[in-house]
Amino acid sequence: MGSVSIREARKSYGALEVLHGVSVEIADGEFVVLVGPSGCGKSTLLRMLAGLESISGGEIAIDGRVVNALAPKERDIAMVFQSYALYPHMTVAENMGFSLKLGRRPREEIQDRVGTAARTLSLDALLDRQPRQLSGGQRQRVAMGRAMVRAPAVFLFDEPLSNLDAKLRVQMRAEIKQNHQRLRTTTVYVTHDQIEAMTMADRIVVMNGGRVEQIGTPLELYERPANLFVAGFIGSPAMNLLPGRIAEGALTAEDGTRIPLGGAASARGSAAILGARPEHIVIDPAGVPAEVLVVEPTGADTHVTLRLAGQPVVGTFRERITVRPGERLPVRLDPERLHLFDAETGQRLEQGGRA
Repeated sequence: MGSVSIREARKSYGALEVLHGVSVEIADGEFVVLVGPSGCGKSTLLRMLAGLESISGGEIAIDGRVVNALAPKERDIAMVFQSYALYPHMTVAENMGFSLKLGRRPREEIQDRVGTAARTLSLDALLDRQPRQLSGGQRQRVAMGRAMVRAPAVFLFDEPLSNLDAKLRVQMRAEIKQNHQRLRTTTVYVTHDQIEAMTMADRIVVMNGGRVEQIGTPLELYERPANLFVAGFIGSPAMNLLPGRIAEGALTAEDGTRIPLGGAASARGSAAILGARPEHIVIDPAGVPAEVLVVEPTGADTHVTLRLAGQPVVGTFRERITVRPGERLPVRLDPERLHLFDAETGQRLEQGGRA
């Protein structure tokens, strides 16, 4: 069992508080990703969970046991770092089995565990090689194997794919997820890459400024962001945000453009910010003419930056379109897929009966 409970965790360096009472409950076998911009506190929280940073306040428990005062080796966790941290003079097999050797496990047990992990990670043909003879992806798999042989209650990953190229990152994302599905070991994974978070997580914890902004499944965060920060952080391209005022079932933008909201909004007459995902901008001959600024074909679809309601917005279109900068493209925003946020607090507003 490997449930994790983080209750009102705080971290201070002298007078500077960097974590402000973070609470997260992680079920046994769950894959949870901590995501946020640089400096948001996600790596600090992971290191506190690992025992590499002391906790200034609150409580951290693993499988019901409070671990605040326990050393890392007593917490039944295994950590995979961004830098791999392999011993250059050891073979793959020696690197993977080193922690078991330190624990004075029998040689037969070490060989059996290393062999099992190596087969799982497709490393069995590389066991006699040294790290310098491996590719970046192979080194990362060795680091994962070293953690796997310990059979911990919780795996901790600290931005493990940051040093890999784009193609290898995609491959390793799939491999880490597949291994989790086989092992079902509780996993806490830190990244600043929201694509990694969306594709790998059972649940995502979005952090900003040492606080939790929202916790939920990838689709919950994408379809119902709790505030402007989550709306702008989750999704690529990012959600388009247009300021204006709500009146008569529509948002009137700052330049006077009227955008129907698909239902009565709860905060009539108030200042608000409308959010629209790029894929919910639709080409419509009866729509509002928008000036084309940039066209970016990606193959599967085309990203077009437009000037709409006096603001630059990005539309993602699956159909093949041929437009050039300076031309006009008539578009509308799908009124049933829009989001509203309070202009002052940034919190989500109800719209058409949805919260």
